[in-house]
Amino acid sequence: MTKTLIVAGVAALMTTSAMAQSIGVSMARFDDNFLTTLRTGMEDHAATLDGVDIQVEDAQDDVAAQLDQINNFIASGVDAIVVNAVDTNAVDAMSKAAEDAGVPLVYVNREPANVDSLPDNQAFVASNEIESGTLAAFEACKMLRSMGYAGGAKGYMLMGQLSNQAAVQRSKDVEDIIGIDMCNFITLIDKQTANWSRDEASDLMTNFISAGDEFQVVFANNDEMALGAIQALKAADYDMADIVVVGVDATQDALQALQAGDLDATVFQDAAGQGAGAVDAALALANGEDVDQKVYIPFQLVTEANVDDFTSKN
Repeated sequence: MTKTLIVAGVAALMTTSAMAQSIGVSMARFDDNFLTTLRTGMEDHAATLDGVDIQVEDAQDDVAAQLDQINNFIASGVDAIVVNAVDTNAVDAMSKAAEDAGVPLVYVNREPANVDSLPDNQAFVASNEIESGTLAAFEACKMLRSMGYAGGAKGYMLMGQLSNQAAVQRSKDVEDIIGIDMCNFITLIDKQTANWSRDEASDLMTNFISAGDEFQVVFANNDEMALGAIQALKAADYDMADIVVVGVDATQDALQALQAGDLDATVFQDAAGQGAGAVDAALALANGEDVDQKVYIPFQLVTEANVDDFTSKN
């Protein structure tokens, strides 16, 4: 059962049960704005369902701790498990533990490396990362052209944790876009990981600035790193009107930066929708229902023109 379903919502997966059901959730980390919205989305949605109990644990970016949480959930008799993976390449043991115990498992937001070979009682709910970096990078390309840089522009890329499939895909998206005819005037001076962190991105951007190269664009794999880059740029007295900065996630902080004219574009990733979809998929699997193994909730480009449409979302 390896079907792919692209949906704008998750209504088709919604299910409730007269019997009490419990879901164990292991989050990669609590200390992340987007993942906080994702976690809250799961908790809020579960609260609207009769007889559904949800227990959420923080893996603190520790693969071993996350596996321990999965095993503890299984031992405690939960009806289903939801995992936001610490390392998307280190999920086989989790999948096997849940499969052996007959407990349904749903990966959320971060695509597991084994996504195309999941057992029948496991699924993946997220947004298609091919869209995210592509939308942001193409918008940056168009902006640079409109600013008169079609003859040549340089920039930097701030990447997320390279153990994370989203970071790898979003970085590839940027590379793919600047490789097409319309955007091949853009050259990357350097690309390094800032681990999704605003503070690390600020430090990294400061280092890039100190190299003394002229640049016109910063591609960030997420909004936190985009905001860190902006922080460093402003501290170095750059005029944000001269530098294109794009991110991904459409967090509230990012939307405020966009409205202020500091951030140029982001991409809305429906964290609450993914969270609700993961809970619904977990319950459906626990009830023995069929669930498409890949449930994609579309990304949406956010710019100055439509930012007001997203301020009440993530």
